Parts: sequence; C-alpha cells; structure tokens
Amino acid sequence: SRFTVPAAQCPVISDEFDNPAGVPIDAIIFGGRRPTTVPLVYQTRDWRHGTFVGSSIASQKTAAAEQSGIGEVRHDPFAMLPFCGYNMGDYFRHWLQFADKHDESKLPKIFHVNWFQQRDDKFIWPGFGENSRVLKWICDRLDDKVGGVDAPIGTLPKVEDFELGGLDLDADTKERLFTCDNDLWLQDVEMCRKYHSQFGEQLPEGLVSEMDKLEKRLKA
Repeated sequence: SRFTVPAAQCPVISDEFDNPAGVPIDAIIFGGRRPTTVPLVYQTRDWRHGTFVGSSIASQKTAAAEQSGIGEVRHDPFAMLPFCGYNMGDYFRHWLQFADKHDESKLPKIFHVNWFQQRDDKFIWPGFGENSRVLKWICDRLDDKVGGVDAPIGTLPKVEDFELGGLDLDADTKERLFTCDNDLWLQDVEMCRKYHSQFGEQLPEGLVSEMDKLEKRLKA
C-alpha cells in the first residue's frame, strides 16, 4: 500500500515548489532492492552512463508486490515499465538525447541508491530516517564539498566524508556498503545484457556502448 499527502503540508517545502516557470533539478536518484552487489549509494559517471543505470534498474521480488518468484531479481527500467505507453527502447533513446541537445554540465547529476543490502538475511543499513545521511552526501557532491572513490560503476563515497556518527557499523559492514565487488558486478552485466536483448534493434547503441565500457572497467 502507499500513503500520500499534499506536498503543501510539508513544513520545510521550498517556496518555489509550485513555481509555474519550473525549478532547476540538481539530481535524479534511482534505486533498487538488492541484497548484494549494489552499494548504498554511488554517482554515475555522466548523463549517458546514468541513463544506462536507469535502464538496468533491478530489484529483488517481494511478497508484497509479486505472486511468485519471491527473491528473484526483476528488471524495471527507470521504474517505468508498468507506466510507459510506448516502446522502452525509444524511451531509453529519448533520455540519451538530452545529452545531445543540452549542455551536459546543466543536466541533473544521476545517483543510484540501495537501502537493502543483507548479511545473514538481515539488513545491514538501518534505513528509514537514516537515509537522510545518503541525501546529505548527494547534496555535498552537488556542492563540490566532498570527493569520492573512483570505481568501475561510478563514484563511491569516501567513508571519512560520509556522516556515520551514532551508527553502530563494524568495518565489514562499512566495506559492504561502500565497495564495488567487480566479480558480482560482472554477473550483473551478463544479467543486464540478457534483459536488454529483448529490445532488439530498438535498443539504442549508446546503451550497448555503456554496457561494454562498464564491462571493460570491471575487468581492468
């Protein structure tokens, strides 16, 4: 189930939230429910890479949303599969074209989050209100206040730059939250290739190129 309220009831909402002229969008955040592989948060390398990440979003099936295959990984590109009224290959292409038609430095930065990593069938990140720590790191990245760790999948947080005060996280947990496991990601690449293959000739070459570059970085 979902519960929503009018945005105007938020006590700290911006005075500009309903400006008819629009407001700048600084960041786009994708997310999936993955017990392994995907770290807590990372920033994509650029718009085209971010589009690839959006096209390959996958989540573990849950009993709340699925009738069968609980625990399997299901792809849902851009979390739009049930809502997109035209070919997803064209949808991907429209996203890619933003970088061709606009100054990429003015486009939103793209991030991916995963609150659901597990160890011994238990979540290792507390989630809920603590997710604001991830949003703080994203905002700090947008404001050039913190650096990051260059990884094959994008930019990961430096542990020392990430606000972890008051959380009881051991060294192994921190490593899992902020590390790219190349072997697991290579398995993800193969899974994503199989998924993307269903789009046939409609799959933009730009996404194939991004997948090839990711695989090359993971194997380097």
